[in-house]
Amino acid sequence: MAQKGIREYDGKKILFDGLAQYIPSFKGRSKKLALIRPDTDLKKLLKENRWLEKEKLVVKPDQLFGKRGKHGLICLNADWKMAQKWISERMNKTVTVGKTTGELRDFLIEPFTPHKEDEEYYVAIRSYREHDTIYLSDKGGIYVEENWERVKETNVSVLSSIEDININMPELGERKPAVEDFVRALYKVYVKGHFTYLEINPFTFSGSDIVPLDLVAKVDDTASFLCSKIWGDIEFPSSFGQRYSKEELFIRSLDEKTGASLKLTILNPDGRIWNMVAGGGASVIYADTVCDIGYSKELANYGEYSGDPSMEDTYQYAKTILDLMTRKIDPRGKILIIGGGIANFTDVAKTFKGIIKALREYKEKLIQHKVKIFVRRGGPNYKEGLESMRKLGETLGVPIEVYGPETHMTAVVSMALKENQNSKKMAKSGGRK
Repeated sequence: MAQKGIREYDGKKILFDGLAQYIPSFKGRSKKLALIRPDTDLKKLLKENRWLEKEKLVVKPDQLFGKRGKHGLICLNADWKMAQKWISERMNKTVTVGKTTGELRDFLIEPFTPHKEDEEYYVAIRSYREHDTIYLSDKGGIYVEENWERVKETNVSVLSSIEDININMPELGERKPAVEDFVRALYKVYVKGHFTYLEINPFTFSGSDIVPLDLVAKVDDTASFLCSKIWGDIEFPSSFGQRYSKEELFIRSLDEKTGASLKLTILNPDGRIWNMVAGGGASVIYADTVCDIGYSKELANYGEYSGDPSMEDTYQYAKTILDLMTRKIDPRGKILIIGGGIANFTDVAKTFKGIIKALREYKEKLIQHKVKIFVRRGGPNYKEGLESMRKLGETLGVPIEVYGPETHMTAVVSMALKENQNSKKMAKSGGRK
């Protein structure tokens, strides 16, 4: 499960549409949400959302960070003219939130709900391995952490129905039935939408209707094929303050166009150890192994290619890594680990064709940068794929060691780095054994 944060705008659209199936007052609410970004045509936005001129508004940044109220980043009870001015004064401005600094670029606008501070409530749902936990409190808002002892917890076991669960409720007086119905409906939407975390802090009442004010949400992005209709045209934004290189953005664009998974994060562009790993779980294990052996500062990247990517996508992925790897010469040489577990359905021979094509194109640079390659793989057509790698090693002019599933998955990491350690010892001893 890969947890990805989503914008409050997207989270509320999913939530409101889902809740409308159980609670009539939520019907149509998802249409009263607007997202303003640097390239938004405000005239077109207003034409499509006439409610912006008719209602009092709330405006706030929508970039995956919290405590916006404490940082003075919420505009309340504004009209459309005031909202535009407030956004224009902050758009593309650099701010520091906690320890993170970044630019304000995305803003959510929604109807303003007047309420009293003592009418703010808290609800959250978090997924664990064997159960989901519902957190509920009669004290929400910016002081929920100071009043955490008032939070009531309810566990919902995997495969259990929320209808069979007795929800641990705080003291809510006459509002208790409405809140309980809301929480049960919320949990159903949570499950259907493959959320992994959902926090509404606070929610309040407008008359007899519940109104979620601030929302934080994460979903399991591997469920995108199941939730396309529920999520709609959703985007997974980067964390506030995080900047992607053009290479990372390129791999993200490839990933968005394929049913496979292509991920790349550059940790240290000057690092000597580069991983090209098949499988999300394997990518974690390989990175952890490099760090466990003591080479965390030398690890250049983190990522994966999995889900049976095409030869062309694998070629583009490999070429991107090789291009990054061969930009700056390190006199000690560099290590490329092409690893992975035993694939279930990824065609190893096919993906290796893409990697081999990229390696051949970068032959001269690989030699120039003194690259050594270690390969370990298993799965469909792995023998054919490994044999192709062995033959490549005979002509490429670059050392390639090739291993199959008979070798432990991360053994090639130890082999590569042990050889590197021996080179270090030799250098320190002046070449003496």
